[in-house]
Amino acid sequence: MRGEDLFRFGDVKREFGFHPAAPDNLTALTARQIDEFNLAGYLSPLPGLPAAEVGQLRQYLDWLIPEVVSADDRRNSYSINQYHQVCQPLWELIHTSLLVDYVTDILGSELVCWSTHLFCKLPGDGMTVPLHQDANYWPFTPAKSLTVWLAVDDVDEGNGAMQFVPGSHLSGDLAHTELPLDGSVVLNRRVVNHEDYDDVVLNELQAGEVSLHTDLLLHGSPPNLSDRRRCGIALRYLAADVKVASGAESWAHSAVHVRDGDPTAYWPNRPRPEKDEPHKMAQFVGGFDGNR
Repeated sequence: MRGEDLFRFGDVKREFGFHPAAPDNLTALTARQIDEFNLAGYLSPLPGLPAAEVGQLRQYLDWLIPEVVSADDRRNSYSINQYHQVCQPLWELIHTSLLVDYVTDILGSELVCWSTHLFCKLPGDGMTVPLHQDANYWPFTPAKSLTVWLAVDDVDEGNGAMQFVPGSHLSGDLAHTELPLDGSVVLNRRVVNHEDYDDVVLNELQAGEVSLHTDLLLHGSPPNLSDRRRCGIALRYLAADVKVASGAESWAHSAVHVRDGDPTAYWPNRPRPEKDEPHKMAQFVGGFDGNR
């Protein structure tokens, strides 16, 4: 599936190399942390939301998750993807000052948040998130996107914590293979020879803490066979100079300007939703949540 670094969305040449962060004008991170990020491809754990704020967010999600899962449609606990377009607290979460400071220190101040995705492993959830690079899915060039992964619940080995392969972001475009969506996997691609990547780091976080990882880092997570929920939110930011491949323009529709935004207005800027209307996303299912 490598295709000589071409987009899967057409014959558009893609720049698929890691862009190291510069330790300049730092606000929230240190020069040492920037060096660690450049070397490993991630940082974890980092402070995120204080206890009171993550408690309020958890209370909101305790309503939203059953609202989605119990609806008479195909959505499941992984289907809460791009809901910042219809849920006020998720739109507001994008703009959390400390989280944006982290992203600014790595990508610069001209930013958009193009995606939010709730990764909620309910108790006894047997689905795996296969080992993959985010950038293999996303039709963007250059590869300058950063995920802030916020733990809503305590996350550990017992309830299916995420796993990172340190340094894998320096290997460029790694070949992936397609997987059948048979109820055992959340995503429909996995890096080729995944069993060879045995140097993994467990991303254990306490509720409210965050990790950061580049879109080129190999990562995944095992099933949650415990009796505890494992809920986290992936906030996906990119530098405003990133472009979308021709034919994949719909990937930009959910973008929200952050900090200095996009001076060129290439990326749209979704407004804060006037009220919570998760039912509007009922038809938005696919390979990102295990649905066919």
